[in-house]
Amino acid sequence: MIGTLERTQSMPRLLLLAQQTLLSIAALLMALHLAVYFVYAANLMAFPFDYDQGEGFELNDTVLLSQFQSPYRNNEVFPFYASNYPPLYHVILVPFAWLFGAEYWYGRLVSFLATLITAIAIGYAVQRATRQRLVATLSGCAYLASNYIYHIGPLFRQHISMVMFETLAVVTIATVSESERPRRLIALSLALLLAAGYTKQLAVATVAAVFIWLFLRGVRRAIAWAIPFAAIAGGIFLLIDWSTGGQWWLNVITANVNQYILGQYTGLLRQFIGLHGALLILAVLMVVYELYLDRLSVYSVWFVAAMLISVLAGKWGAGDSYFATAIAGTCILAGIFAGRTLNNAWRLPRSLSSIQRAMPVLGVVVCAAFVLYGAAVIKLPLDMPVFAQIGQILGVQSNTKFPHFYDSAGWTMGYAIIGQIPTAQDIANGWRIVEYAKADPRPILSEEAAFSFRSGKPVVTNPTQLLNLYNNNTPERTLYDPSTLIAMIEEQAFGVVILRREVGQTAILGFYPPPVLAAIERAYELREAIPMNGHEYTVLLPRPDWKKP
Repeated sequence: MIGTLERTQSMPRLLLLAQQTLLSIAALLMALHLAVYFVYAANLMAFPFDYDQGEGFELNDTVLLSQFQSPYRNNEVFPFYASNYPPLYHVILVPFAWLFGAEYWYGRLVSFLATLITAIAIGYAVQRATRQRLVATLSGCAYLASNYIYHIGPLFRQHISMVMFETLAVVTIATVSESERPRRLIALSLALLLAAGYTKQLAVATVAAVFIWLFLRGVRRAIAWAIPFAAIAGGIFLLIDWSTGGQWWLNVITANVNQYILGQYTGLLRQFIGLHGALLILAVLMVVYELYLDRLSVYSVWFVAAMLISVLAGKWGAGDSYFATAIAGTCILAGIFAGRTLNNAWRLPRSLSSIQRAMPVLGVVVCAAFVLYGAAVIKLPLDMPVFAQIGQILGVQSNTKFPHFYDSAGWTMGYAIIGQIPTAQDIANGWRIVEYAKADPRPILSEEAAFSFRSGKPVVTNPTQLLNLYNNNTPERTLYDPSTLIAMIEEQAFGVVILRREVGQTAILGFYPPPVLAAIERAYELREAIPMNGHEYTVLLPRPDWKKP
């Protein structure tokens, strides 16, 4: 329903028809995006190897915890492995590890479900604020339609679960002022914030947003809740750090201080605005309205905080996923703005009465915004039935390095070079790499953990973790000394080394610290470069003529 019967009768029929037509077109576009997303997620769950670099290390964290071992350990002792993320996401997956062993599908399934829960929470927030069921549905679907959420949603990564906890926390506390039991809702919201923070550190922005909003609504109550929250969060932090002998602080905090690349952030910001601009305009207008003519909602404070923390997308190793929280906030605010406009429910001063009279026209504009957004975030696998025909109708061709995948986002530094659906050849090539790993009884050194899992070998190293710590070494303090790992490489203690590089490159490249890569190049030689998922996996075997100096 667009609104009440009275308003419908007073609205010019042409404008009402325009609104209904635009909302129908937006719904069709969102249906297309949902279909693509579900197909993509289903195919990823069936893929038995790392799709995104780092998934296997999240799986290894889960396996270690399922064996009651800490993933926060000494990087300088074999197997030179430590996690750089909080544990909650992996703890949630532990029962799956007990039942099914080391598999990728359940982590991807949980992440995928987390995006659906987030979308439902977004829709609930908009429906509750506007009673516009279709707009609420479109707002939830808009979250899933984003190119960024599409990329990371079904991955075995913890980030999207953090966004779920953040969104649930904010939507829960938004109902406090209308509840007869506000203390229970605040307690539930803060528990969800605690879960978000111990899923990934980036949730600190949402924690700040919620407490700022509580402070604006009542200083005494905000302080009363902040003290126990800080005590619990800090107590858990100190307990984990103590139990791991300081490895928690080193690996979760120190190792995440990376080089900042301004061009990466500015490029991603331009891309983010280009993709989400239609809804961003509505969201910003909602913030401006609340700032000048109403009370600031927790959604507005959250949106601003999420946009500010997205600056960290410029860190080396970060990227488009750092905008995911901002996308959730954008969808809620844009949906509320659209719903209020369609309901003509704005409280405007007399000086703005002309805007009030123009609400039917503005209603058409907000409906058009959802259509524009749906058209801006198109991504299609062009080698699949139905989607291929839709691609032909839309006149799109592959604009990525993958021959059968169109992505309207294009590319910029920091944007995930993923999104295509793995092929049968990709899977076959992955098993071909596993055969190399199985051929030698020695452990393997691999930038992705899947080949260790599939060959029954221990997971050795987390390369980006070692690189981060090595890059943060100073003359006064050594955070990571690679000498023990280098000694094992020079002794050819590994039966095979597997590194990933871009197709067409010839050098020995990887995420390891430079001295480690240099040792690999000295003691190992390239046997074969095997393509998989748009990359080349270089398989290096021990040099037969190598003698350690």
